[in-house]
Amino acid sequence: MLKDLVMRSRSFRSFDESAPVPCEALLDWIDCARFCPSSINLQMLKFRPVYTPQECAQVLPLTRWAGKLKDLSLPPKGHAPTAYIVVCTDNSVMEGAERFQKDVGIAAQTILLAACESGFGGCMIGSFSPDELCKALSLPDGIRPQLVIALGKPDERVELVDLPKDGDTSYYRKNGVHYSPKRSLDDLVIH
Repeated sequence: MLKDLVMRSRSFRSFDESAPVPCEALLDWIDCARFCPSSINLQMLKFRPVYTPQECAQVLPLTRWAGKLKDLSLPPKGHAPTAYIVVCTDNSVMEGAERFQKDVGIAAQTILLAACESGFGGCMIGSFSPDELCKALSLPDGIRPQLVIALGKPDERVELVDLPKDGDTSYYRKNGVHYSPKRSLDDLVIH
């Protein structure tokens, strides 16, 4: 059931480095995203798979993870993602294509659900150095990174919990478990 898949597909920030993500899996997940709806059906997104240890080592220091957990350095040393998909806009399709961020989100969620269904997991990273990423990955002119999806075999537990009484939506870690508070259905539905 789709709801179960959505609940299993969490933002993972710790991975088993001995379990690489095959390039074929990345291409399959990108192929899933290819069929997603697109604003005005322009299909202005391009995807850069990253899967070699050398390229992964170049991408990791250009990303910043879990800004609310100031006291932690994530991913933990020795638990880095084994692959990435960089979601980019192509300004040759339409100038100013980066304004279609909803397309980026739809594609990224589709990729993460496909990864989860395949036994992998990931994390959307919006905090990264786009200019340095363009250089590191030799992206062509007009191709602009919008989102980095870190991928791998998760080696951490992420639990969904009810929102506390004070309404704080901040995620947190306790005893090695990552907790993600979620609002109730009643809090979200407008009657």
